[in-house]
Order: sequence, then C-alpha cells, then structure tokens
Amino acid sequence: MAKWPSVPHCYGWLALDARGAWRMRDERAQQSGLPGDKLAHPALLGFINRNIAPDERGCWYFQNGPQRVYLNLEATPYIARTDPQHGLVLHTGEPLGAPAQAFLTENGELIVQAGDKVAQIDDRDVAQLLDAIEIDGKRASDEALMAWLGGGAGELALHYRGQRLALGRIASADVPARFNFVRTPSPA
Repeated sequence: MAKWPSVPHCYGWLALDARGAWRMRDERAQQSGLPGDKLAHPALLGFINRNIAPDERGCWYFQNGPQRVYLNLEATPYIARTDPQHGLVLHTGEPLGAPAQAFLTENGELIVQAGDKVAQIDDRDVAQLLDAIEIDGKRASDEALMAWLGGGAGELALHYRGQRLALGRIASADVPARFNFVRTPSPA
C-alpha cells in the first residue's frame, strides 16, 4: 500500500442489505435515504466478498486498493441463507458452520453466530426455520411464538441439522453492541 497515494476513506457508498445484496449508493441515494442500486456483476461481487473486514472500531469495510470503502449494514456483517446441502451459507458463498449461539429479536429476526461470524438469516428463509422452533420442549405454535416475541416466558430452542440450540432474546437495537460492529460507520 505504500506505493499508493494517500486517499480518503469512503463512507455511505456501499451497503449490504438484510437479504445479502450489495447496493451501490450514489449521492442521490444517500441524500434521499434510498437503499441504492443492487450490484449484479459476478466478478465485482466476488471481489467485494473477498475483501471485506472489520477495523478496530467494529466498522466493516471493503478494501479497494489503497482506499477503505466503509459499509452500511442494514442488519449484520453477514447474511445467511439455508442450503439443503451445506446448511447455512453466508452471502459471500461460504458455509457458516454449526452455530454456537442463536437469538430472536422482537421483530422475528433470527441472528446466529458461528466462530467469529455473526449473521442474520435472510427473512425469506426464516419461515422454514420457524417450524424447527420449540418452546418448553413442544413445537412452537404461531401464537406461542408471537407471545414469546412480545415478552412472554418459556425456553425457546431451534432444532437444526441434528443440533438443539437455545434461542436467546435480543432487542434489534442491541445487536451491533452485542456482536461488536457498527451498522453505519462515520469518520473517527
């Protein structure tokens, strides 16, 4: 990097949405609070996915040559989808592995952690996982799950690929602090 000139870091131009799509946010999108245009070029997506990392503040960025392009995260640093062969797969294409922790937010967002990776499950895949949730050892009905999400009692667990994983409760607003990341980075 020493051969490159000093370039300023970039903020607000690249975002990861809650379904795992990268979005380019031009000035109009930023000023209007729009999500931005979905990126679709496979080589560019692969390049971005291979070059993301967190800094010491928990701000995720894409390393583009000498420049850090900081990422706005709609949900978490990774988004996971279910895959019949590999289990949970990250938006980068990498298998997540067996989750060690899982949480549900008050909005029904399912957050999982495996190793140093935290991912929100794509909302299109949450419905199929809801069938694998139990409360106090019994399959959770929609009504019982809604009551639990609203603050009700009971022990929630997710049965997934031969594993029983206790589900904790977490407020959506508390997810970044709990997992040490920043959703909307700004200059230090």
